[in-house]
Amino acid sequence: MTTHTGHTDAIAASRVIGTEVYNTAGEHIGTIEDVMLEKSSNGIMFAVIGFGGFLGIGEKFHAIPWSVLDYEKDRGGYVVPYTKEQLKAAPAYSINELAGKDGEKARDASYAYYQVDPYW
Repeated sequence: MTTHTGHTDAIAASRVIGTEVYNTAGEHIGTIEDVMLEKSSNGIMFAVIGFGGFLGIGEKFHAIPWSVLDYEKDRGGYVVPYTKEQLKAAPAYSINELAGKDGEKARDASYAYYQVDPYW
């Protein structure tokens, strides 16, 4: 799946996890905590972005469609086309909830909220 700027190179999940995420205004949004994979189609369901909280307490996790993440070398992180307000209002989950029902509930809610065309 390509990003809106056409990046298509393969990357190891271990290089993605822990990468910082910013919005287009340059505000730090959070960090990629995990990547949810869809085993039956060999696709990436979504990136799990953690933001808020302190030392894991009170942190929210958001499912962000993989296709909207765009890596910017100058920032050393991914950029998403959303404001902090949009992200704060987005559906939030615990890590366990993200994987519940095979991740489909979080995936579907995420793609609907961000108005991203489904890949499935």
